[in-house]
Amino acid sequence: MVDLMNNIVPEMNPWTPSLDVGSSTSSISSTSSEASSDTPPSPFHFELQDVKCPYLSKSLRGANSYRSLAVLSGHVESLSCLALCGEFILSASQGKDIIVWQLPDMRLFTKFGHGDGSVKAIVAVGNKVFTAHQDGRIRVWKVSRSSENVFRLVDTLPTRTDYLAKFMKQSNYVVTRRHHKKLWIQHVDSVSCLTFCNGLVYSGSWDKTLKVWRVSDLKCLESIKAHDDAINGLVASKGMVYTASADGKIKAWRKEGKNSHSLKGILEGHKDVSMNSVTVSEDGRWVYGGGSDGYVLGWKRTGDLESWELVSETTAHQMAVLCMCLIGDILCSGSADKTIGIWRIKVFGKQLSKVGAIDGHEGPVKCLQVSPSSVGGGFMLYSGGLDKSLRVWWVPKDSPDIKEN
Repeated sequence: MVDLMNNIVPEMNPWTPSLDVGSSTSSISSTSSEASSDTPPSPFHFELQDVKCPYLSKSLRGANSYRSLAVLSGHVESLSCLALCGEFILSASQGKDIIVWQLPDMRLFTKFGHGDGSVKAIVAVGNKVFTAHQDGRIRVWKVSRSSENVFRLVDTLPTRTDYLAKFMKQSNYVVTRRHHKKLWIQHVDSVSCLTFCNGLVYSGSWDKTLKVWRVSDLKCLESIKAHDDAINGLVASKGMVYTASADGKIKAWRKEGKNSHSLKGILEGHKDVSMNSVTVSEDGRWVYGGGSDGYVLGWKRTGDLESWELVSETTAHQMAVLCMCLIGDILCSGSADKTIGIWRIKVFGKQLSKVGAIDGHEGPVKCLQVSPSSVGGGFMLYSGGLDKSLRVWWVPKDSPDIKEN
């Protein structure tokens, strides 16, 4: 049975620590002894630094290095996901807390969180934030500057209304892998990823299903048995939704009119290699997948919408690629080897040319988020790692490519 208790989040008082940011080489921290008497103590730590890169992995050694603008240490557990939300960037960890950082100076604004299990994914849609959790649920938060609780829990998916409308009918139940019956609107394992497209939120889970939720009324519209193993990544572009799975495949799905989603293509990766992440170009013609073997694979969509051709295979890292993001012709890849690779897409998408590397995290890089706004001829890149830190980087768009031997 689904939890029918009221969804109540404890009241919190948003606060912003006072920071006197000096030169780029200064180190500043905000502690209880430095705060005013009415400011609660916080583990927040803000450090401006330049990160040197003497210990790059072999695949990235010799590449351009990039400047770390800030190292933010507010989480007590490993970071799992990042998301932009208007004037904020949200970071979540293996714990339940989500930290809200104020842009552009990255001051800690507030924290929010609820429920059991770590936060696996976040997506912001208008004045709502959807968070995916290890307990198999998706929580919905309303964002309001006029409220004392800027991020207020308003519902949990599946909603109580949706549950009560279906639980009496036997045909609404499916047999799970544990040989127990659950409603088809329920995820029965960790919800690992979220994305948004055309008024719909999509959730991928380790239970191998892709579920479709309507934002307007939070109703679950579909549940698709999408893969033969856990779904690790989701991305949407031009009405197409792509799922990356531990079964080694990326699949493309599209909704036609009022009909259900249908499978439009299967992008095959390397044999016995998990696909951990997926990203797609703005025009929807190029799809890139990051694998557990350290490769980034690229596919080109041909004339029709149901055919993709594998056109590039790049040895990006010495260990698994865990996350990727794309801005224009620049692709960023985060890896278990603790580095971030910077790549330029060339030859009409058929080649990834090494531009540089970021080596500053002390653990695997689990999540990346890029700001769409141009800053001084470059862009801001945010990275979260298993070292519990959120790091901020400035990446120039005109860096020269690195010549390979």
